[in-house]
Amino acid sequence: MSQTFTWTAGPVTMTFAYGDDRPVAVQSVQMNDVKTRFDRTTPIAEIITTGDGHVPAGNRLTHTGIGLALRYRGHRATVEGTRHTLAVTLGDDVRGIEALVRYEVDERVAMVRTDVTVTNTGAAPLLVDFVTSWSSAFGAPEGVVPDARAWDLFEGRSDWLAEGRWSRRPVNDLLPVISQELTGVDPRQGHQVVSSGTWSTGMHLPLAVLESKTFGLAWLFQVEHNGAWRWDVEDDTVDGGIALSGPTNENHGWCRDLKPGESFTTVPASFTLAGDFDAAVRRVTDYRRVMRAPHPDHAVTRTVFNDYMNTINGDPTTEKELPLIKAAGETGVEIFVIDCGWYDDSGDWWPSVGEWMPSKTRFPGEKGIVEVVDAIKAAGMVPGIWLEPEVVGVDSPVAKRLPDSAFFQRRGRRVMEHSRYLLDFRDPVARAHVAAVVDRLVTEYGIGYFKFDYNVSPGSGTDYDADAPGDGLLGHNRAYSAWIESLHRRYPDLILENCSSGGMREDFAQTGRFQVQSTSDQQDWRLYPVIAAAAPMMVLPEQAASWAYPQSDMTDEETAFNINTTFLGRFFLSGYLNRMDAGQLDIVRQGVKAYRRHVQPVIGQSVPFWPLGLPGWDDPLLAYGLDCGDTALVTVWNRGGEGGDVRLDLRRWRGRAGAVAAVYPTEGFESWPVHWDAGRGELVVRVPAGVYVSRTFEISFAPRS
Repeated sequence: MSQTFTWTAGPVTMTFAYGDDRPVAVQSVQMNDVKTRFDRTTPIAEIITTGDGHVPAGNRLTHTGIGLALRYRGHRATVEGTRHTLAVTLGDDVRGIEALVRYEVDERVAMVRTDVTVTNTGAAPLLVDFVTSWSSAFGAPEGVVPDARAWDLFEGRSDWLAEGRWSRRPVNDLLPVISQELTGVDPRQGHQVVSSGTWSTGMHLPLAVLESKTFGLAWLFQVEHNGAWRWDVEDDTVDGGIALSGPTNENHGWCRDLKPGESFTTVPASFTLAGDFDAAVRRVTDYRRVMRAPHPDHAVTRTVFNDYMNTINGDPTTEKELPLIKAAGETGVEIFVIDCGWYDDSGDWWPSVGEWMPSKTRFPGEKGIVEVVDAIKAAGMVPGIWLEPEVVGVDSPVAKRLPDSAFFQRRGRRVMEHSRYLLDFRDPVARAHVAAVVDRLVTEYGIGYFKFDYNVSPGSGTDYDADAPGDGLLGHNRAYSAWIESLHRRYPDLILENCSSGGMREDFAQTGRFQVQSTSDQQDWRLYPVIAAAAPMMVLPEQAASWAYPQSDMTDEETAFNINTTFLGRFFLSGYLNRMDAGQLDIVRQGVKAYRRHVQPVIGQSVPFWPLGLPGWDDPLLAYGLDCGDTALVTVWNRGGEGGDVRLDLRRWRGRAGAVAAVYPTEGFESWPVHWDAGRGELVVRVPAGVYVSRTFEISFAPRS
């Protein structure tokens, strides 16, 4: 006989069904006023062990024999402050397995975080090959027949210099009709998305959206992990299915040998159900702010200058830095970062990383690098510095000083990638070494901002003191996250930037612990707007550090185009400002001033939106906006396209009177004709044709009547 129980946590209500002859499954989900229910019995935990596989055979994350065999043992709901937790206990006495499925909701946002803990309750070892963090059917509204073909999938691909390329495809293109019902079993087909190593967003993205305009529903889901992961969209005959996991044996060389009484907990995943794509983006934006680690920087997102991109490029010296510091300070930016190379005496900064002692040849004065740091402070800016804490160069003395146990190994040999060894943060010696470096730079030099980079990836991982290479990698990933948390406990005001060859690690395990997120290493100012506009799909607008690197040989319009690329994110500046004349520098200064007046006060409460849809890599016309409640900020770029009147979709403010003003650039620049069409909810902008130009506008809306 089937039984049910319901859990309500603020705006989220989930109903579960179970029985003596069936596993626990979610029967319905409601978030705010959006509800779906499920015809398909999808187990809330799916587990594969070496001794127990799929039913029927396949390589999916679902349809596992253990998932079907687990039975309800109990559930417990708790509340602590605004956080609600539901723990559902499942068991299989024959196999000797217990699974604890945990759901967590902060009542301030309609989104669920979930993970699964598996315990070996038997008498023999249990070799686990994968455990899902979350699985679900697509579902449909009450009284409507589910249909996987009624959905579209938004997914993203990233590469170095080409991050955040989103596409929308009908699920029917991914999962064709194959008449599997004639076989009497569910199909094997699925759309599998896999990331390996530690560049968690280096190829595919761990976040995706399923939207059905037919049903008025949208799922947004993500794997919250800074290492290997996988998600599937599957065909289940009567409906579609979703499944998320961290590393697996098949894809990542991961397994866990659980001795009797031992447990393993999956990486977390999270999901939300909304009415459409825009509502799902609003939910995940709120979720990121609620669930990230607290930090003083969240109140005011300070502006940054970094000396690297298209400027010093890893060759800093006192002679080069001092004029840049002076010019940057005059623009009004608040943080100045010395990027890579500051520790290198050899002339090749790449393989010499690891000891992190300031170079005496690059900073030859009596005070050494302190002269540069003091100049940053004297100019009214917070000094920042670049580190790559997870690696040691093969030419660094630290490579010989630290024991092999401090490094990734496979079969007794250190893993080496592009002239670097990789530190294993499970090892206390490795953690102590890097912690001492940070302590020295903070206490001796007064560093208040770190750019943590990560330019290599270790492949499958390390088999040292691990059941498999993927197991060692997962342990390192978790230890690194814990180490970041320890830094915040020691230095609560320290600002941390997450960079991994640009945007190769934009997962929420990282962005939830860092204040600033690099979006790319892209050096072409003509290409960067696509990356900048798409970045808030993965990170908060106030975290998204997209480079602006104006130069003295650029036209005024090109300089403004650069500034607008960073304008609706974390203002992130580079370029040889010291080579500009007074008029050129004033254009930059106007950008910083406009940002601090119009963007800085509101960006931390804003929600991203795309008035022309998510940008395509080759689109000549791009638009990105911030919904700030009763105001909107919108940047428009033309990359040599046709121009003319462009109608931007702002229908969320349809019917409200609005006043439009140019925000940047303004003084000395040609104004673009623009007006607000309240009846259609469109901002109409006349864009010049055939040139690279950009403008940012602010629209102030009258209160709703």
